[in-house]
Amino acid sequence: MMVDTQVRPSDVTKFPIIEAMLHVPREVYLPAGLREIAYVGENIAVGHGRVMLDPRTLAKMLDALDLQREDVVLDLGCVQGYTTAVIARLVEFVVAVEPQEDWAHEAQSTLSEQGVDNAAVITGDLTQGAAKSGPYDAIIIQGAVQQVPDTLLAQLKDGGRIAAVFAEGALGVVRIGHKLDGRVDWRLAFNAGAPVLDGFHAQDAFVL
Repeated sequence: MMVDTQVRPSDVTKFPIIEAMLHVPREVYLPAGLREIAYVGENIAVGHGRVMLDPRTLAKMLDALDLQREDVVLDLGCVQGYTTAVIARLVEFVVAVEPQEDWAHEAQSTLSEQGVDNAAVITGDLTQGAAKSGPYDAIIIQGAVQQVPDTLLAQLKDGGRIAAVFAEGALGVVRIGHKLDGRVDWRLAFNAGAPVLDGFHAQDAFVL
């Protein structure tokens, strides 16, 4: 029902994405108290000012990234692993970073239990990414940003893509960045919203 009422009507028609979201049980990647609302069509607040992105937003971000089977992807802010599990069905390997240590351990445990063997979860600062495992064909940020640090953009391969929700006042938009000749050019993809992640707020410029 989630796929039929939230994903397909949002013009996400690529079979691998549909198949992945049909296959991965969303509820097992949520705390027990939230599993009853696993398939609602909105962001799910999971604590620490964080959310699990709604199915439509995730699906459209994956669609816009145009992931390929041979890609290696950096999944930033995986919470308890749902996004990582979905992406793992689309690509060669996923490196996920989650700053909440207990969530990261839970994510790795659940991924292993679910037979996802092409993903690794690292506890760490989202703004630092996971440079040792890069560079990446694609990066996806599971939450809103006001700016993306250069440390992350440097981990994207030339020709790679990055997706993020950019907070703009009370609303937000998803932008897709394409890296060519060392520079990332962003284009608007669609409207979406989420809380701004720690470390991704715009820095106030110093004025004399």
